Amino acid sequence: MDLSEEILIGNKVALAKGITLLESSLESDSISAQNLISKCSEYSGNSIRIGITGVPGVGKSTFIETFGKFLTKKGHKVAVLAIDPTSEKTHGSILGDKSRMHQLSVDENAFIRPSPSSGTLGGVASKTKDSIVLCEAAGFDVILIETVGVGQSETSVNNICDFFLLLMLSGAGDELQGIKRGIMEIADMLVISKADGDNTQKSENAKLEYQRALHLFPAMENGWTPKVSVCSSLENIGINKIWETITTHNSQMKSSAWKIENRKRQNIFWLHYTIKEELGNKRYNFLNSEEKLENLEKELSAGKTIHQIIEEL
Repeated sequence: MDLSEEILIGNKVALAKGITLLESSLESDSISAQNLISKCSEYSGNSIRIGITGVPGVGKSTFIETFGKFLTKKGHKVAVLAIDPTSEKTHGSILGDKSRMHQLSVDENAFIRPSPSSGTLGGVASKTKDSIVLCEAAGFDVILIETVGVGQSETSVNNICDFFLLLMLSGAGDELQGIKRGIMEIADMLVISKADGDNTQKSENAKLEYQRALHLFPAMENGWTPKVSVCSSLENIGINKIWETITTHNSQMKSSAWKIENRKRQNIFWLHYTIKEELGNKRYNFLNSEEKLENLEKELSAGKTIHQIIEEL
């Protein structure tokens, strides 16, 4: 069996090899990666893609492990794509998410893959979108994308997920000053974490603060009203409510056809991004001036992959 066939039967070792191939900068690997994506693309798309970000120290890894275990117990297959910051000095990454999620990492229905951000803005590694395709082809129906951390550039995670979850700490007055407005505007749900012990009442107060703050923002285009909740990953409090909110959102977006429309928009975003990234702004501006980008978007909608389109350019 070749690599794509191994991935399609759910071989996690093959899946890891496939993502390594995607992340390789070698020319020969790039061609193999494009072929792999082409073979797996038709088997992808059947998942809920959840972007997760939060302020430093909010406990993203602890939350993801608790949430992931909750989902696997319910019969879901969960893939975690964790983006680790790359050092500007050494160009290295710690990639320690598997050690932080030791219970989830040994769960047979879970797959954890840390990847270096390699300087990519948006808190999402540039190959994450393709990694999602491989995970979905391997049968994972919930994809958790853990981003580097809160910053204005984190908003581009919205171009890769169906549901955007923002983790916050209690002490809302100070936190509201520190967080970027752009992130709160795109969050589908705000969750105040560590809502246990002495923090329980503080977290409830923070919840009210955020609910008031969200009322000041314009309505979301998809008709969804962002929710605010509290949780404790250590004591397993509020996890079920978070999943209920996500499934309600997913049902609403499916029934309104927004989920399909949103993914089409995301594909167009990544087409434009990839042309700029691989061919440069000069080539992109030329295609734009010649009004050829619209034709490329139509080719994408007709079933061509981004890699096939780039290859033909």
